[in-house]
Amino acid sequence: MGGMRFEDLEVWKLSARLSCELYQATRALKDWGYRDQLTRAGLSISSNIAEGYERESNLECIRFLSFAKGSCGEVRSQLYVGKKIEYLDAKAASAWIEESEVISKMLASLIRKRKQFNQQAKEEPGDYGIETNPQNPRRFDL
Repeated sequence: MGGMRFEDLEVWKLSARLSCELYQATRALKDWGYRDQLTRAGLSISSNIAEGYERESNLECIRFLSFAKGSCGEVRSQLYVGKKIEYLDAKAASAWIEESEVISKMLASLIRKRKQFNQQAKEEPGDYGIETNPQNPRRFDL
C-alpha cells in the first residue's frame, strides 16, 4: 500500500478543508475554551491521517486513522452543542455535521481496507522496528 501520499487522499483534503472552515467560522468567538476544543479536534482529523500515512508500518497507519475517526466524532459532538447554544450558524453547523459523517465513513472504509491488506500481508511485530526475542517470541525487546 506504499507510495500513496496523504495529500492524494480525498479524505485528507475534505478534513483539512473542514478544519480551515472551523477556524474561520470561530475566529471571533469569545468562548476560547469551546473554540480551542473544536478547532483542535478538527485539526486532529487531518493531522492524524497525515501522521498515519507517514508511518512505516501499516498497523501504525491503522492506529492513526482510528485516532482521526475518533476526532471526527468529537468534532461532530461539539458541532451539535455549538449549534444548540447558537455559537455557530445553524445551517453551517448542519453542513459540517454532514461533512464529518462523510469523513468518518471514508475513514472507516480506509481502516477496513488497511486491515484486510494487513491480514493478507501478515505483518509481524518486527515491522514496527521492534525485534522479538528469539528465546520468547511473544516478548518484545525494547
